[in-house]
Amino acid sequence: MNNNEFFEALGQLEKEKGIPAEYLAEKIQNAIIVAVRRDYGGKDIVFCNINISENKFDVYVRKEVVDEVEDVYSQILPSDAKKYDSKAQVGDFVEIHLDTNHFGRIVALTAKHVIRQGIREAERGQMMEEFQSRQQELVTAVVQRVDPKTGAVTVEIGKAEAVLPRSEQLENDEFQEGDHIKVFIVDVKDTGKGPRAMISRTHPGLVKRLFELEVPEIYSGEIEIKAISREAGSRTKLAVYSKDENLDAVGSCIGQRGARVNKIVEELGGEKIDIVKYSDNPEEFIAEALSPAEVVSVEIVSAENRSCRVSVPDEQLSLAIGNKGQNARLAARLTGWKIDILPASGFYGE
Repeated sequence: MNNNEFFEALGQLEKEKGIPAEYLAEKIQNAIIVAVRRDYGGKDIVFCNINISENKFDVYVRKEVVDEVEDVYSQILPSDAKKYDSKAQVGDFVEIHLDTNHFGRIVALTAKHVIRQGIREAERGQMMEEFQSRQQELVTAVVQRVDPKTGAVTVEIGKAEAVLPRSEQLENDEFQEGDHIKVFIVDVKDTGKGPRAMISRTHPGLVKRLFELEVPEIYSGEIEIKAISREAGSRTKLAVYSKDENLDAVGSCIGQRGARVNKIVEELGGEKIDIVKYSDNPEEFIAEALSPAEVVSVEIVSAENRSCRVSVPDEQLSLAIGNKGQNARLAARLTGWKIDILPASGFYGE
């Protein structure tokens, strides 16, 4: 490999892989130093300089000029030193440039090995950067393949790949190769096999980001999402708040004729979404959280233990509790309070 071929190869890699030529050049420099150093007793006297802008590739050893040579690897007599520097004197150091053609095979093999390793490291770095820049964000991913046994889906996010386990998919999710799907990047971990993004479609953060996309007032900060509780694929409760008294936070999230919330429901495969008004007053917030049921009264049993007793009209008891207790359960998670629901009459009936 001559110098031109070498620099052309680096340039090609930069274009194809997006890996800076300077990055690879630095890795190759270090590897060549290690390889050539073996011919010089392992002494730390070998240097390599790869100049990308000037297409220059220099390898040289630095020796000390001495009257009597005790170490042939690192020392040189004045008479020999003058061949490389006519002004060389005892105590000086001379640089002896090596002909790269003499160790062309070493350079070629070393470069090949380092380039392979450098590509792997750079790609890992790019993946890590790609994922970290989008952590806790909603991204559009392209389905690459679906495992027929486990149901896990491999997706492409930018130039990186991630796996969406079946446990992080909605119950009615069905994907085909080439589908564009929205996923939430929960976390990023650097493992022995490279960076791994933990992605999900069941995480409450997915719903939050979908509302930020669909409701401009949330994105601008005029409306704040205070809390979310979710049973993915079935139902979500969302508490919203605005400092502007003239702005209807709940209505803005629902949109005209439900246009905004319906888009999100569609994205989530029909998942029901209750949007309620947040309040700093626990009684008011708890009453709102049990929507769509009406609440007659909220009694704080213990502020310390955050437990309360809620009274609802008899005919709305089942609505307040919800199917298999879901409404009450989601309201409790949303507010952070233990909620005991009672009928207004005090009688549960059958």
